[in-house]
Amino acid sequence: MANLEEVIIEEEIARRKARTNLKDYTSYTTTDFEWQPYHKAYYEILDRFAKGKIKKLMVSMPPQHGKSEGSTRRLPSFMFGLNPNLRLAVTSYNATIARKFNRDNQRIIDTPEYAALFPETKLNSSNVVTVASSFLRNSEEFEIVGHKGMLKAVGRGGALTSITLDCVIMDDLYKDYQEGSSPVIRESAWDWYTSVVKTRLHNNSQQLIVFTRWHEEDVIGRIEENEKVNVITSLDDLDSFNPNEWVKLNFEAIKTSEKMPIDERGVGEALWENRHSIEKLTEERRIDPNKFECLHQGNPTSKEGLLYSGEWRTYDHIPENVSKKGNYTDTADAGADYLCSICYDRVGDDIYITDILYTMDSMEATEVMLPKMLNDAGTKQADFESNNGGRYFAINIQKNTKAAINSFHQSMNKEARIVSNSAQVQRHILFPKDWHNRWGMFWKHLTGFKKNFRANAHDDAADVLTGIIEKNIVFKNPKQPSYENTHTKFLKGNSTGFNAATWNADRNGAGSDFF
Repeated sequence: MANLEEVIIEEEIARRKARTNLKDYTSYTTTDFEWQPYHKAYYEILDRFAKGKIKKLMVSMPPQHGKSEGSTRRLPSFMFGLNPNLRLAVTSYNATIARKFNRDNQRIIDTPEYAALFPETKLNSSNVVTVASSFLRNSEEFEIVGHKGMLKAVGRGGALTSITLDCVIMDDLYKDYQEGSSPVIRESAWDWYTSVVKTRLHNNSQQLIVFTRWHEEDVIGRIEENEKVNVITSLDDLDSFNPNEWVKLNFEAIKTSEKMPIDERGVGEALWENRHSIEKLTEERRIDPNKFECLHQGNPTSKEGLLYSGEWRTYDHIPENVSKKGNYTDTADAGADYLCSICYDRVGDDIYITDILYTMDSMEATEVMLPKMLNDAGTKQADFESNNGGRYFAINIQKNTKAAINSFHQSMNKEARIVSNSAQVQRHILFPKDWHNRWGMFWKHLTGFKKNFRANAHDDAADVLTGIIEKNIVFKNPKQPSYENTHTKFLKGNSTGFNAATWNADRNGAGSDFF
């Protein structure tokens, strides 16, 4: 008897949790969900949306990572349990997919588990196509028996006439890359969103947009141009956001940004390693890096308006007649900027990029990383911009590298330099064929760099490549002196007190001794 009582108590506790929290609700109504760390953050944010704490939410996530399971299957049925009078629309790129989401929600609401949680929320027991005197239940629409609640399934471009919506969920408004890349379809989707969807909303209505991003001028991109959008890095951020502003969440398949409370993966880690390993993702990125950025990273870039047009030059090997082993380094201007340091070999008028340090790590860390890179690359001369404390940084670097460091002040206008030398950069710079895998964030910032200078969040990659071209092509000095530093005594190990063992181990299996 005691054991039976314990089972009953445990069951009641599980039900109470499931009635009040989307994650516990999902665990209660399905037995085969494989929870990952990012799912917990995702469902916590969806739970806040369900309870009205977030009014406008946009989410991008790689395919087959549980995006729609949370947003378009579990969330609507949970919201109907909380409020059976809710009037909700689910939309997708066509009516067939939207209807499938409708049927999925019906199946969930029909289960005994759901009935045990929300007995007041139930559907008509039989299929009803016309309204007559019964509550509707069909593939396009269902109504909550005894309440005002309803769910309407609509494909992109479909009608929502005579419906007032409390919530709309837009899941994948574009079928594929071809649709997302079509200006006609993008404009049609935007017109439908503004003239149909938004006209069905009232002051307290909620909007949830979840889809794979194919183009920067998709619906999410257009909203970002016209409204305030707040990017979530921590759940604590939500407490400070204006509820009438958009909240944006993006989970990258391969982490390229720094650790944050909402996604504590390290750079280079897969989002769901057991199902989509880093090896699998890396191969997909190698095959088509541009589509990978859209499909898996949530980072679409339109080729229109880019400063650097066409394909970048790449190489398999570097010719033997190298005339210079150089480096150009620009320290970070501010906390949101990257330290960018590029090593290169010059052959004639071609510049072969051999290694890149592109990081937002602290000076303590980069004072160890950078000398290691310079020495590994056999750099003879390194040109350091002395702006923003670069001179003192260069002095510290000089202590631990064989390269001679030339510290100079960059007084020319950055925008004018980058724009005027863009053609020269693409003409003379060559990268290794797998450069998008080696230096993912650098590749992302460079290949997405826009002509509209103010539209770029980061200009560090373009700035340093421009500096290399200026030093070697634009203002080259035919009488290059011998640059090698022969005066510094080099010691094995770490002279700065920073433990770089973790970083060093990641650099192609390098040993623990730096020099």
